[in-house]
Amino acid sequence: MQIEGRYNHAAGFDSTLFGGAKRALFNLVEPELFELAIARGEGILTADGALRVLTGEHTGRSANDKFIVRDALTESTVWWDNNAAMSEGHFAALKADFAAYMKGREVFVQDLYGGADPAHRIRVRVVTENAWHALFIRYLLRRPELADLAAFREELTVIDMPGFQADPSRHGTRSGTVIALNLRERLVLIGGTSYAGEMKKSVFTTLNFLLPDTGVLPMHCSANIGEKGDVALFFGLSGTGKTTLSADSSRTLIGDDEHGWSDNGVFNFEGGCYAKTINLSPHAEPEIYAACRRFGTVLENVVVDDLRAPDFSDDRYTQNGRAAYPLHYIPNASESGMGGQPDTVIFLTADAFGVLPPIARLTPEQAMFHFLSGYTAKVAGTEKGVTEPVATFSACFGAPFMPRHPAVYGKMLKQRLHETGARCWLVNTGWTGGPYGEGYRMPIRDTRALLHAALSGALDGVPMRRDPFFGFEVPMTAPDVDARLLDPRATWADAQRYDEQARRLVAMFNDNFAAFAGHVEDAVKAAAPVVPA
Repeated sequence: MQIEGRYNHAAGFDSTLFGGAKRALFNLVEPELFELAIARGEGILTADGALRVLTGEHTGRSANDKFIVRDALTESTVWWDNNAAMSEGHFAALKADFAAYMKGREVFVQDLYGGADPAHRIRVRVVTENAWHALFIRYLLRRPELADLAAFREELTVIDMPGFQADPSRHGTRSGTVIALNLRERLVLIGGTSYAGEMKKSVFTTLNFLLPDTGVLPMHCSANIGEKGDVALFFGLSGTGKTTLSADSSRTLIGDDEHGWSDNGVFNFEGGCYAKTINLSPHAEPEIYAACRRFGTVLENVVVDDLRAPDFSDDRYTQNGRAAYPLHYIPNASESGMGGQPDTVIFLTADAFGVLPPIARLTPEQAMFHFLSGYTAKVAGTEKGVTEPVATFSACFGAPFMPRHPAVYGKMLKQRLHETGARCWLVNTGWTGGPYGEGYRMPIRDTRALLHAALSGALDGVPMRRDPFFGFEVPMTAPDVDARLLDPRATWADAQRYDEQARRLVAMFNDNFAAFAGHVEDAVKAAAPVVPA
């Protein structure tokens, strides 16, 4: 095999995996990978100098094609209700066929870190057949200094071969697409999909399995830090405003998606951002918009016009168009990717039922309940006759990436909140004055004002009322916010209809939480919402 690039021979590599490759290009830097991606016809250059690529059939994650190998390590530690199992025999066959597929091919190898904290990071080797995939993962993970490569010994290997097609009868898969994690071998095999996000999410899933044993809470959240060093975490599912609200020009961005919370504080898992581009606005998200139109950014499934200018409003390929770029493309991003102990934890939800208040303070037990619930609501679709919002629950605000039972992460969060005294707030960016279709979206100006008050401590001393359904404390006043907005029942024209809607939402929460009730303490069960007498 011909070896080129920045590679230390003493580091070695597993020849049984990709030793049959014709040529291996190790640790090429960004300009080299960008140049090769264009030369190989993997993408086109936009008017701004970004690399536009198309991923074909798969424009998002293939959740039904993801597997964890079930063996002695994972049998009693993986949450099998949420994760599909692959047998050891099927994985062995898959591994052998990946090696055969790579024989005689050119591959790109990147040696990177998952995690900014040297005490808790993992060394990741990524092998892929596309230059643009190597560029993507070089952006999204953390890049070692070149001098560190001499001593690099991988602890996790990710092999990403989009052209490989799995055989369900031989590999135990559902289709030709496969994302298989062998946590004992520390090996991930990805095939049959060009969607680059599968690589970073496989690293995140692995960290979610490994870190709890070291006392680190892995989190699907964004994080930033204020001028006084105060750290805030932002949890939230898609559409809740997590990226927009955490990208605050007055605060330093630690990271926008995946973090760990250790005894030392918070640290970013990543070295870049993977931002959604649909309807991206230079006014609402100026930093992200500017990064998406910068030389070297990877635009995934974004439409460009005849002059090669990106059109972020066009969703002909997908609603899930993405941009990948290094963290330093955001002007107020942290170079270290680390911060101290969090002072504030924010749970974002877009309640389309119009029930939840714009902000509420949670006890650690209530925080664990809402963390395990991971609630938001999607608005009614365009299908004829569908007029009701749809409740969405995703444990820990990221269930697809959680290999362990949610209670493992929930208990760690509750413990961290007790230990640090961090304040926890539930912020509703959804509807008020009625459900979607009748009420109105929570004004972004008021949401920002409430967030600022929560982060600054301005809400700590204001009078609070206890919500009769959910039991959490709701401020009765807040700086620069109409007090009437703080009581959602008062914004409805018919208070009895609000009560009916609230009873429905309470039932949805409790029906969802029934699966977790046997795994939590009585104090957390008592934090569940109730229908008042």
